[in-house]
Amino acid sequence: MNTNNETAAAVIVPVFGTLLLPNTTIQLRNLSQDDVDRIRDESFIAGLVQAEHTKDHWSAADFHPYGIRCEITSIEYTKKGTSVWAKALERVKIEHVVEGRFPACAYTIQPESDDLPARSTQDMLEYMRSIVRDMAQAFRGGEAIVARAEEIASINELIVYVAQYMPLTQSERYDLLRTDSLKERALSFIDLLLRQKEVVAINLEMNEKFTEQANKTYREQALRRHIEALQKELAETTGESEDDPNDWRSRVLSARLPHDIEQALLDDVAKLESAFAPNSSEQDVLRTYLEFALALPWEKQPLSFADLAQARQILDSRHYGMDKVKERIIQHLAIMRLKNSNKGSAILLVGPPGTGKTSLGKSIAEALDRPYVRMSLGGVKDESEIRGHRRTYVGAMAGRVLQSMKRAGATNPVMILDEIDKLMQGGFSGDPAAAMLEVLDPEQNNTFTDHYLDLPYDLSDVLFIATANSVDSIPAPLLDRMEVISISSYTAEEKFHIAKDHLVPAVLSESGVSPEQFAITDEAIRSLIGGYTMEAGCRGLKKQIAALVRSQSERILEGGDSIVVSENDLEPLLGPKKARHEQVKESNPAGVVTGLAWTAVGGEVLFIETAAMPGTGQTILTGQLGDVMKESARISLSVLKSRMPALTSGLKAQDLHIHVPAGATPKDGPSAGITLFTALASLVLNKPVDARIAMTGELTLRGDVLPIGGLKEKLFGAQRAGVVKVLIPWDNQSDLAEVPQEIKDSLTIVPVKTVEDVLRETLDLALPQLAQDNRVQTAMPLQ
Repeated sequence: MNTNNETAAAVIVPVFGTLLLPNTTIQLRNLSQDDVDRIRDESFIAGLVQAEHTKDHWSAADFHPYGIRCEITSIEYTKKGTSVWAKALERVKIEHVVEGRFPACAYTIQPESDDLPARSTQDMLEYMRSIVRDMAQAFRGGEAIVARAEEIASINELIVYVAQYMPLTQSERYDLLRTDSLKERALSFIDLLLRQKEVVAINLEMNEKFTEQANKTYREQALRRHIEALQKELAETTGESEDDPNDWRSRVLSARLPHDIEQALLDDVAKLESAFAPNSSEQDVLRTYLEFALALPWEKQPLSFADLAQARQILDSRHYGMDKVKERIIQHLAIMRLKNSNKGSAILLVGPPGTGKTSLGKSIAEALDRPYVRMSLGGVKDESEIRGHRRTYVGAMAGRVLQSMKRAGATNPVMILDEIDKLMQGGFSGDPAAAMLEVLDPEQNNTFTDHYLDLPYDLSDVLFIATANSVDSIPAPLLDRMEVISISSYTAEEKFHIAKDHLVPAVLSESGVSPEQFAITDEAIRSLIGGYTMEAGCRGLKKQIAALVRSQSERILEGGDSIVVSENDLEPLLGPKKARHEQVKESNPAGVVTGLAWTAVGGEVLFIETAAMPGTGQTILTGQLGDVMKESARISLSVLKSRMPALTSGLKAQDLHIHVPAGATPKDGPSAGITLFTALASLVLNKPVDARIAMTGELTLRGDVLPIGGLKEKLFGAQRAGVVKVLIPWDNQSDLAEVPQEIKDSLTIVPVKTVEDVLRETLDLALPQLAQDNRVQTAMPLQ
């Protein structure tokens, strides 16, 4: 063997996945332009790297000791990168590496030993060609490979050419380069060829599905060795180690799971490893299940609680008004901090649409500095949507609760359960509302079990915030598990500030318009609220503001002066006013009284109209009244006859007609009782009631006034309609604490206990109580 110990220096190019042998032509792919420029006009060293990776800093530890000195023969530029064809001249030993992004090295030439006579060389070449011919029969296009192999007359060139079609590891490539003897190299490569030939034969046998019983055991063992070898070679080729995503056991052990969960998942991993068919549907189900289970957050985060001053600042900056609601939320957060626990802290925000329930949930999440995730429950009618499907079903998946936990990526998020009152109860697919019981029950949700996961999952650190428009459709057991916080409709003044401080900036930002380009006057905003919206919240108001911005978008693009929309511009831009609110008249005739009603979009006034006409003593009720309101009318008439028998004795020869206008709108409820009574009394006495007096309250046969609901909204409607005096039930005085001071300052609110109080305030009439012996009493005007 000739040895040249003279040391030289050259640029070193990292190479992976390519066999390097002397006196051959090699292709180096995906070189950077800087690499090509450095080696274009000089020889360089192709050095085999230990593992495939791209580094900004190369060191001697990255390279195998032996490499090949090369010279460029041609350069190809493709879409995938730059490829260099080079002539591999001679083996070298890398003595020293100058570390850096573009390394260089010192090397000494290490000639190989050509210890094969010419005859032996030809025999070796022919033997390798025969193996290639046998294997090529199993592949489409194998004839071209065989034809090229027949033309090659060098052992090294044949080895390099055939090796590109074989799954050699980097260490096997290096062993071939390191071998000094050409004879030993050829024999080693023949061993690799024979091994590959056996693999091809096994593959052919699998494809042809030969199932002979005599060699079944041998084939199974061979296949297992084949699979293990391929997995091992794949890991070596791709540089993957124990972090391989297919190494389920190591992933489970490194996931820091609770002990019982870890053991359950390891059992599934054992099933996956023992399965014979690697691509069977059962294995796909197991892999999907393991992927989901490992993607769930299992490690409990330390509970974070709100800084109350910061939480108050966040709520005040994002939500105008709603002082009572925000105070309740702050109190709730304070209790959570005091007991250092989330347990039992499910909140239910109840209010009309567009009043900011969902955005309140976002603000709470920000105040707590926790992940925020929303789960929409509107229209959910299948219990499996909450609890998931069992894995035995095709296409099974986890329920929405665990899917939301996966998205949150933490065990303590703030989860919004949107529209919980619109869950579809009962039915063929189970009751999703019943499934929510375990989710929201603080005594059970630490072991919540989803049918798909089929393992207990701890939800006790989750802060659940549900939203609803009404509690009427929420089952009592579910409602009992939540802390109810009511959100009432906004006043016109609150809507004005919300629009000015929040809605207008938000719409301008969404439309890509700056405040310097577009503005709305305060008068225009107030007119927009009163004339173009009829809602409890602010969603419709935002749409109208967006419509104003859209109507001026062309002018904004044309540039020029800032556009300011005034009150007079609304009708040309938006058309005639769309909202109509009832207003009190200057005066009401006898038999007509102003009442108050609650609607889903706020309070309104309504007029109870009565008339008497010759007849047979019948009572006619019109206005699409519900059963409860019809009963209130009958009770009012009975109380009137019992209190004023002398004045009502003539009704036997007359028909009474009671009508509530807006006949297309259904009306029901007991709160119009005193209004109906007052209208009938006004008709009988032929004495009108002041049109600016409104009233609400349920009436009993004894003449007592019972409390009603929706007082805050009714007072809003009274103020908007021009009412100056409102009669309310005595027991509703506590509800006045929820009414804004601006409403109370603009109205004279009179609590009443009995119909005597009502007649005194409305008709200036003193009605004595019925005597115990039911003797007739006569109504007398007040002196």
